[in-house]
Amino acid sequence: MNPLDFQRAALSSVTDGLDRSRVFGDRIERMQEVAVGQTPSDVVYRENKLALHRYESLTETQHDVPILIIYALINRPYILDLQPNRSVVRRLLEHGFDVYLIDWGEPSALDTGLTLEDYVTRYIDNCVDAVREGSDQQAINLLGYCMGGTMAAMYSALFPEKVRNLGLMAAGLCFDRSGGVLERWGDETYFDPERVTDVYGNVPADFLDVGFALMDPASNYLGKYLQLYDNLEDEDFVENFARMERWLADGIDVAGATFEEFIQDIYQENSLYRNDLSLGDRHVDIENIEMPVLQILAEYDHLIPPEASRPFNDVVGSDDVTTIEASTGHIGLSVSSRSHREMWPEVASWFEERSMDSGALEHIHGIGPTYADRLVTRGIESIEDLAGAEPGEVAEIADVSEKRATLWIDEARD
Repeated sequence: MNPLDFQRAALSSVTDGLDRSRVFGDRIERMQEVAVGQTPSDVVYRENKLALHRYESLTETQHDVPILIIYALINRPYILDLQPNRSVVRRLLEHGFDVYLIDWGEPSALDTGLTLEDYVTRYIDNCVDAVREGSDQQAINLLGYCMGGTMAAMYSALFPEKVRNLGLMAAGLCFDRSGGVLERWGDETYFDPERVTDVYGNVPADFLDVGFALMDPASNYLGKYLQLYDNLEDEDFVENFARMERWLADGIDVAGATFEEFIQDIYQENSLYRNDLSLGDRHVDIENIEMPVLQILAEYDHLIPPEASRPFNDVVGSDDVTTIEASTGHIGLSVSSRSHREMWPEVASWFEERSMDSGALEHIHGIGPTYADRLVTRGIESIEDLAGAEPGEVAEIADVSEKRATLWIDEARD
């Protein structure tokens, strides 16, 4: 570079720096004012710190089968409703779904002993029942994100009759040397979760935040701020950045007993994938997950790599398993513009296709959504149709024993 070009480059750099400095104060002030979680909702159920939200409809008509979103126990769930044009909640509402979401709140010192059994078989089950009652549906759709997906899978294995379709979004399900950095850090050789809970009781949000940030320290502690500086004059960029930073800083503690169980049973023992997990005295039998399953994966997810989710497809009982993989990261599934443009319409269509009314067949004891759908597609659409069918025919269509099919037909005839 000759001296004149060098001077021009230096002058341009100084000028750019001055321009950014002039707007810096305004941008900082604007960053403190950004709004999140703006989609209107009502709280329809409360228990302990938990609040179950039901969102206002955006369409004149709605699908009969609602969707309940189960988020992780870490951070606030408004990442799924960060801003109107990047809101998973709004995308589902726009496709005519009745949408519910669990906000766990933050556990207090009195909640240190809460276990996965409490969260899955009490809190989630009570929320599911509230949604079922509110929608007059025997079985509803679940969409679980991250740790919420892991718990949604547990719930579906324990209460399959209450789950119409199961969506798992970046869910930690299989940790057999495939779960990335967190799995290695959480290996029992190096990490004992009880040492953390012995000191803190509930695991502090700050403790977890530092661990997540250290997975990519250059980006989390330097790179993103350099990117912000380079884009200070772009108001939309600054506002998007501020919303994300607000969510990242808005962590919540995790109940100590649940933290221990999740690390030991899910990460270290891989018990869910191996079908060895029990909650209390109940076996979480993943072969009971016979309803349609959708896996939503992020190609560049460093928290839950695709291989910590995908193998689960091969061990569940369902014969209707779909995988959608997006070219984004863990958080990008819920907030990237490309995900909302390309992926979420596909997800909504998947739920729509599998939420069509299968008549009154599900009133027959033992006939859940999966069996009902199989029968409907072969012309057995009502209890009257079932009463007139032959046991062998029903057994073949539903892929059950003839003895079980006979019990269904006898009940239909009664």
